[in-house]
Amino acid sequence: MAKAVTIRIAKQGKVELRLAQQGDVFHGLADGKILASGSNAETVWQELLASIGTLDPTYIGYEGALDRFLGIFAEGFEDPGYFAHERAYKDKARAKLLATLSPEAAAESTGQGEAILAVFRATNLLSAFEQMRVQDVLRGPNADAFIRATGRFTLTGDALSLKAMEAALTPHDAATWPVVTYLPYLWAPDRHMFLKPTVTHDFARRVGHPFRDAYESGIGIKVYESMLDLAERTEVAITDLAPRDRIDLQSFIWVVGAYDEPAPQDEAAVAGA
Repeated sequence: MAKAVTIRIAKQGKVELRLAQQGDVFHGLADGKILASGSNAETVWQELLASIGTLDPTYIGYEGALDRFLGIFAEGFEDPGYFAHERAYKDKARAKLLATLSPEAAAESTGQGEAILAVFRATNLLSAFEQMRVQDVLRGPNADAFIRATGRFTLTGDALSLKAMEAALTPHDAATWPVVTYLPYLWAPDRHMFLKPTVTHDFARRVGHPFRDAYESGIGIKVYESMLDLAERTEVAITDLAPRDRIDLQSFIWVVGAYDEPAPQDEAAVAGA
């Protein structure tokens, strides 16, 4: 038998990756465990990268995530319990935002701080600490800058607008992913996604998505793009549930990652609506 020779080494998080050639066959190894084999080196390498997540002790895959979700809401996104606990209050907050300001208008707006603050207060998606910081922003001199940047980011999804949002929030210690993604998610749930870091990172580990390694608390476009990729892959994986938009996707992630009991626990306590 031909001797295996390592021809490529890399790191993915804490995992050491190796591509080894043994005669005409290539093997992809993660921490010494073969996860992929084949006759084409690049194909094996890509299969290895896609398989790393299966090593995580919390890994359940998308099938396991679906089973977990349906074990809580048997009728999926049409389950009355799902509407009551996960969907209805987000739809209500979205309607409130759209009635207040469009992203196009927000990008050119002035003096909308109090109106936008009411939208933030319409859900408990943010922590109490984040809500206090958002109040400081929207009642302070950076309110217009934050709202304009958020409107632009909703329309373009570009790194420059994201940085402008961060710059407006940072003086108030409010530059967190839930604050940054809240309004774009409600304005355009067909394209944007709300990022609740702990539960989203946990979900990525459970389904083996690279977001588990890409996530950083600092605001950056690469993290957001990885999270959008997670949303896109999740949408494909749960297509039989027919998610309407990323409100359903974010709710799916929340339920899989945060629900511990078979009976739903109400994430949806609405304040100030």
